[in-house]
Amino acid sequence: MNQQATTIDELAFSQQHGEQEAQVLTPEAVEFLTELVTRFTARRNTLLAARVKQQQEIDAGVLPDFISETSSIRESEWTIRGIPDDLQDRRVEITGPVERKMVINALNANVKVFMADFEDSLAPNWNKVIEGQINLRDAVNGTISYTNENGKIYQLKPDPAVLICRVRGLHLPEKHVTWRGEAIPGSLFDFALYFFHNHKKLLAKGSGPYFYLPKTQAWQEAAWWSDVFCYAEDRFDLPRGTIKATLLIETLPAVFQMDEILHALRDHIVGLNCGRWDYIFSYIKTLKNYPDRVLPDRQVVTMDKPFLSAYSRLLIKTCHRRGAFAMGGMAAFIPSKDEERNAQVLAKVKADKELEAKNGHDGTWVAHPGLADTVMAVFDGILGEKPNQLFVKRETDAPITAEQLLAPCDGERTEEGMRTNIRVAVQYIEAWISGNGCVPIYGLMEDAATAEISRTSIWQWIHHEKTLSNGKPVTRELFRQMLKEEMRVIQAELGEARYNSGRFDDAARLMEEITTSDELIDFLTLPGYRLLP
Repeated sequence: MNQQATTIDELAFSQQHGEQEAQVLTPEAVEFLTELVTRFTARRNTLLAARVKQQQEIDAGVLPDFISETSSIRESEWTIRGIPDDLQDRRVEITGPVERKMVINALNANVKVFMADFEDSLAPNWNKVIEGQINLRDAVNGTISYTNENGKIYQLKPDPAVLICRVRGLHLPEKHVTWRGEAIPGSLFDFALYFFHNHKKLLAKGSGPYFYLPKTQAWQEAAWWSDVFCYAEDRFDLPRGTIKATLLIETLPAVFQMDEILHALRDHIVGLNCGRWDYIFSYIKTLKNYPDRVLPDRQVVTMDKPFLSAYSRLLIKTCHRRGAFAMGGMAAFIPSKDEERNAQVLAKVKADKELEAKNGHDGTWVAHPGLADTVMAVFDGILGEKPNQLFVKRETDAPITAEQLLAPCDGERTEEGMRTNIRVAVQYIEAWISGNGCVPIYGLMEDAATAEISRTSIWQWIHHEKTLSNGKPVTRELFRQMLKEEMRVIQAELGEARYNSGRFDDAARLMEEITTSDELIDFLTLPGYRLLP
C-alpha cells in the first residue's frame, strides 16, 4: 500500500539524467519541487479553468471591468511590505534568455537589473532549461565564464547588475517531468530550482531570491504565488517577505485588478511592469469576438494610443499609491551598424523612454546592451540623484475608466503590414521550434509576444472579414496565398543554405494552423512545444 502511494507521489522524468542534470536535480532539490507540485498543482489547474470561464463570458458580451466585490481593497489605504536596498534603483533593466554568454553580457551591461528569462525569450528545450539553471547558479556564485569558438573569454565584471529570474507562466507545462501522469507546471519547475540552489548565496551577498511573474490574469493567481512563496520561506526558515516579485501586467483582464494583485502579494511584491507587447496580444485575444475592437497594423499600435496610454498611467498611479514600482515596457529595437539607421533607432528609443519617464515610470526595459547608454541617460535626466519616482503620485489625474482601457484603436490595415506580420511570425516560429526563443528580425528583437501579435492580428482580420486599405478582403485564401509568396521572400532574404537547413516547412504549417483555425489558439508556444525536442 505504501509503495503505491509513494510511486504516485513521485515525479517521473522522461529525460536521461547526465552530468548536467546531476548538478541541478539533486535529491534535495527534487524533494522540494515534489512538495510544491503536490501542494499547488490542483489549484493552478483550477485557476486555468477560471481563465477559460472568464473568456467565455467576455466572448458572450460581458466586457472586462473593475470588480465590485473588491472595491474595499481599491478604496482603502494600505501599502506593500517594502523594497530591498538593491532593488531601490531599477532605472534600466535588460532582458534575455538564460544562455551562458547572454547572461554574462547582460550582467555586465550598463543597467541596474538583468531579467534572466525562462519564459518568452527562451524556447524551453530540456537541455536549455537545465543549462539555464546552471548558468544562473554560476552567475550567483560569481564563477560564470564562457569561451567562444575563437577563444574569446567572457567573464563577469565587478559589480554586475542585480539578477531577477522570470519563470514560465501558469499555462506552460514542463513536459519532461510528470506527476500522476500529467506534465507539471513549468512555473513551479523554474521557481523551485532557482530558489533552492541560490537563495542562501543571494542573501549572503545582500541580495535575495527575486522573481518576475508573467501572464497573470487574476488576483487569485497572485494569491496562489503568495502561498507558494510563503511555503518556500517557511520550509527554509526564512523571514516572511524574503522572496520578492515583480509582476507583469500584460493581460487585459489583469489591468482591472492591479490593486487586488498588489494586495494579494503585498508581503512579496515590489512592483508591476507594463508588458506592452503581451498586453497588445491580450487585447486582441480577449476581445476577439468584438468587430469594433480589431487592431490596425502592429507598427502603428504605439504607447500614445488612448487604450495603451490609459494602461500606463493607471499602472503608475496604482503602484505608487501602494509604495510599489511601476516599471516601463520593452524597447525591442536593435542597434544598427549603419550610422544613419542607428541614429534613427536611438531617436525612436529615446522618444519612447522619455514618454515613460515623464509619465512617472521608475525604470524601463531594453532588449540589447547597445541601447543601455541611451536609455540610462533619459532616466538619469529625469531622476537625477533620486533612485526612483515613487513620489510621482499622479493624484490630479482624472479617474481612468473601463471605457478608456477598452477603447478601440484607429489606424490602417495595410497589405504591407499583413505581409510583414506573416514573415515575422514564420521566422520567429521557425527559430522557436529549433530551440531559439529570442531572435533579431528586421531590426527588432522578437520574442514570443511580438510573434503572437503578428499571427493573432491576421486571425482577427480574417475572423471579422475586415478589408485592407487597398480594398482587398482578408480571407483564409488571401492569407494562404500571401503565406506562399512570403515564404519565397524569406527564402530569398536568408539564402538557400539557411532556408534548407531550417524548419521553415514546419513553421509555415504551424503558422497556417494557428491563423486559420475557427477558434483562436491561446498561445503559439503550446502547439509549438509539441515540435520542440
